[in-house]
This record gives sequence, structure tokens and C-alpha cells, in this order.
Amino acid sequence: MKNFKIEANMPTLEEYKYLCDSVGWTDYMNFEVAETSLSNSIYCLTVKDNEQIIGMGRIVGDGAIYFYIQDIVVYPDYQKKGIGNEIMNRLVEYLHENAPDKAFVGLFASQGKEPFYEKYKMKDYSPNMTGMFTVISK
Repeated sequence: MKNFKIEANMPTLEEYKYLCDSVGWTDYMNFEVAETSLSNSIYCLTVKDNEQIIGMGRIVGDGAIYFYIQDIVVYPDYQKKGIGNEIMNRLVEYLHENAPDKAFVGLFASQGKEPFYEKYKMKDYSPNMTGMFTVISK
């Protein structure tokens, strides 16, 4: 992997919008509250090539029992170069160092991306557990 700069910090709102737009998430995001969401993250990583953001990932949750890996995104031109793996490696390392015994770590995988997350011991527990969600529409 090229020498990209990976740091434990929060992207700016503009950087977040840029990454979300690059992977087609724009219509699913409320950017009016995104900055608050980002600042409430437990842990956040950014990846830059020179000073241009090219990837990010974060952990959200209650910081005690429940942790969710969120917003693993790599700009399309940089995908398939090991950046997503490095983001996940560092997030999982953070959890092993900071989450307590028996912490629940969850995520929602985009369709077709399940094998990527299975490398990190994430799995679908169906039929014992069903991942469910709703989106509030106003």
C-alpha cells in the first residue's frame, strides 16, 4: 500500500460530503446533522493522499456495551488498494484495546460486501438474530 496518511481524527463536513458523494450515499444522508453525528463518534479515522481525503471509518455507540462500525468508505479511484483493510484493521485494533469484555460490535454491510467484513469475524447470525432498521422520513 502506498504511503497514505492515516490519522485518528474526524473528517470535516466537506470531506464527509465528498466521500459520501463519491460512493453514491448522498441521497441517504442528512448533511444538516452530519457534523453532530461525526463529532459524537467514539473513534474516527481518516485516510489522505497528500492533503486530499480518500477514505474514512468510524466507531459509534454507547462506549460501554454497544459499538458499531460505521461509514467505511474509500474513494472509488483508491478502492482495491488495501485502504479499506487498513481502516478495518485499525478500528478492530481500537476495539480490542478499548472495548470491555463481551462488548457487542455490529455493522451493516452493503450488499455484496459481506465477505470483506467476514475476515474480521463479522457474520450474519440468522436465524438467531435479524439485523433490522428503519429510517425516519419527515
